[in-house]
Amino acid sequence: MMDKTGAGVIKDLQSRFQLNGTHEMVLETTDSAQAGENGKNRIPYPGVSAPVNKSMVALIIDDELQMRRLLRLMLEAQGYQVYEAKTGQEGLIEAAQCRPEIILLDLGLPDMDGQTVLKRLREWSSVPVVVLSERDREEDKVAALDAGADDYVTKPFAANELLARLRVAQRHAQPATAEPVFRSGPLTVDLASRSVIVNGKLLKLTGTEYALLRVFVRNAGKVLTHPQIMEAVWGPGQREKTKYLYVYMTYLREKIEAVPAKPALLVTEAKVGYRLNVESPAHPGAERPPAKAAMTEAAGAAPPGKEK
Repeated sequence: MMDKTGAGVIKDLQSRFQLNGTHEMVLETTDSAQAGENGKNRIPYPGVSAPVNKSMVALIIDDELQMRRLLRLMLEAQGYQVYEAKTGQEGLIEAAQCRPEIILLDLGLPDMDGQTVLKRLREWSSVPVVVLSERDREEDKVAALDAGADDYVTKPFAANELLARLRVAQRHAQPATAEPVFRSGPLTVDLASRSVIVNGKLLKLTGTEYALLRVFVRNAGKVLTHPQIMEAVWGPGQREKTKYLYVYMTYLREKIEAVPAKPALLVTEAKVGYRLNVESPAHPGAERPPAKAAMTEAAGAAPPGKEK
């Protein structure tokens, strides 16, 4: 039985679909290059006229039939080849057989909890997983992310936002390029030379600030929980001492954000952690660091409260 939240998701997605005269579900778009009558495309379900990139395989694990159908229609219109599973066990089997590039996972499955599916999947696969759930409690989000989810989207959600998060999750899963340079908006980080540039200006970071930023760069676009960040920067014994993280996030934002009080790069995921946004470079002149860029002030992270 669908609750009001689930109905909200369906209503949001249905607003983009309609039935034609033959009761065939169609998606309306506004691509002028392929537009038909009234400037809109009409793509029949299941996306017959939509070009399908066979390299983009998506797996939907959700027990709700109508949700699976609507997600399938949305994904196929974007060029995905879609597989479905209505239980956790079926989802694990499909994941092994179809080898998807992205998985959309609901937590409320009939045979096992989605958290269990995620843990079993992570025993042998690193495929990006985006959790779609009506559960909005902090504990559920943190547990899913700690278990290996790449992102967590709470229902109801906007279709465009979901597609954007899928793209980010897939980009994060791609192999690193030979050039260890990360760019996002005005920020450029060269991991080889350990240099950080914002708006063409070389910054001087402490060892801990750089270690913290490096963790975000290596997980760009992905939500990182407080314990994950603490362990990566300060070690397993410091997972619960998040007050130090808050302090250094403030320091780091003051150096790389245009408006530290309203961060655009290092954004907060409420009650969960942080995410480094991935944007197109805004300042071409700042894209490549100087050949003799200065190194950061220290090589490693200082223990909490003992900055080098």
